[in-house]
Formats: sequence, structure tokens, C-alpha cells
Amino acid sequence: MKKYLCFLFVLLSFLLVFGCKKSKSTEDTSLKDIKDKGFFIVGMDDSFPPMGFKNDFNDIVGFDIDLANEVAKRMGVLAKFKPVDWSGVILSLEKGDIDVIWNGLTITDERRAKIGFSKPYLRNRQVLVVLPNSSITSKNDLSGKIIGLQLGSSSEIALTNSINIYNNLKEVKKYSDNVEALLDLQLKRVDAVLLDEIVARYYILKKPELVVLEDSLGDEEYGVGFRKGDTSFINEVNRILDEIKVDGSGEEISKQWFGVNILF
Repeated sequence: MKKYLCFLFVLLSFLLVFGCKKSKSTEDTSLKDIKDKGFFIVGMDDSFPPMGFKNDFNDIVGFDIDLANEVAKRMGVLAKFKPVDWSGVILSLEKGDIDVIWNGLTITDERRAKIGFSKPYLRNRQVLVVLPNSSITSKNDLSGKIIGLQLGSSSEIALTNSINIYNNLKEVKKYSDNVEALLDLQLKRVDAVLLDEIVARYYILKKPELVVLEDSLGDEEYGVGFRKGDTSFINEVNRILDEIKVDGSGEEISKQWFGVNILF
């Protein structure tokens, strides 16, 4: 009997210790971890104007850069920016090389299955950019044409989801960034480039020889990407983004880059 009671005592002790360890291992300390180290690392494509890019002085600037810096300041930490290969940005997040993805990241079901998201803070569309006098005046004119886009971008997802258009293309050329794709358009190596409207409109201001078509291959929303389970960190960023929208500082950042307030 004593041996039996002793065995039960040992078993109960084991379960209690194991249960406590399991509880601690699943505790969300993401916000505390960020505040303890004093910064969060933003993974980004540094050739994605106006969201995040290197200026003539090789400084990383942009709309999302300013927004992330404002959020970090209100959290009492710093935002550090790390350029990464966009096609592998989610892997960089999962490995812990970066803490967030904040660079015109489109919210998709495919990405939601892998990472967490903030509330949407900006709306966008996937649009086509062509040369003046192009025979392409709408997405219905793409049959037999060569399309350029950024590898791993939401443009790639939007195109593959547009099955009728995708199946009738001559070729899809994939680039490391939109700058390279648009350069090939100007060199007439592709017939059109598919990219985010926000980025396209920014380029047109600097390169009026390019044309943005009116129709699109899909509407979308931008959000900040996090590791799944980083709930306290996500909630704090959401709270501050709401605060920024209400007090007008977000509008100031938006007008600096777009001339109007595009936050929602």
C-alpha cells in the first residue's frame, strides 16, 4: 500500500512539474521580449518605393519606415530595418532573423496560414503599367503578351489567381524587385508590369512616360506581419496604429508621401 501511495505521489509530482513547464513554454511574452531588448527588427524590401527604399544618400526611407518608427517611438523602443530577399521574407520571420514584416505586405489567406497580421491599415490594388501607345489598354488585352512582376509578391499571387489571363500569357518574367521589372518595360523586354497601385502611382510621378491602366487584377489590403502566437506584440501595434490614425500623426505621414491621407 505504501509503495502504491509512493508511486502515486511521484506520478502526481511529475505531472505537476510537467504541466507548469508546459504552461510557461506557451506563455506569450512577445511584447515583453521586444521591450526588454529595446527594439524590433523590420524585414523589408529596400527597393519598394514609396513604402521602403534607399534614397540617394543610401538611407532607408519610406511611408512604412516612418509609420514603423512612429509606432516604435510610442512603444518606447527603436525600429531597426533589415533588407531581406522578399521571396524568403516569411522564412526570415519564422527563423527569428526579423521580428515583423512591414513593407507593403498584402494580407492573403495563404500568408495568414503561416503568419499573424495586424489590422489592415491601407488599401491597394494590383494594376498594370504599360508604355504609351501600348496595344494593351485593359487586362483583357494580355493574351500572348509578356508580363513582368516581382518574385514572391502579391502581384504573382493575383496573376496566378486570374486563371483565364494567366493561361493565355506568352510568358511571365519574375524579378527581384519592381525597379528591375519597370526598367525592362522601358527597354521593351516585357509588354506590361503588374504591381501594387500605390507603388505604380509613385513611379508615374517620377516617370510620366509610363501609363497605369484603370482596371486591376484584384483589390487587397496591407498589414504588418508577425510570428504566429505573438499576440501581445500584435495587440500593442494595433493599439498604437489606431492611436496614430485618431490623433492625426498618421495623416501627416501619409500626406508627406502621397499628398493625401490613405490610411483607413
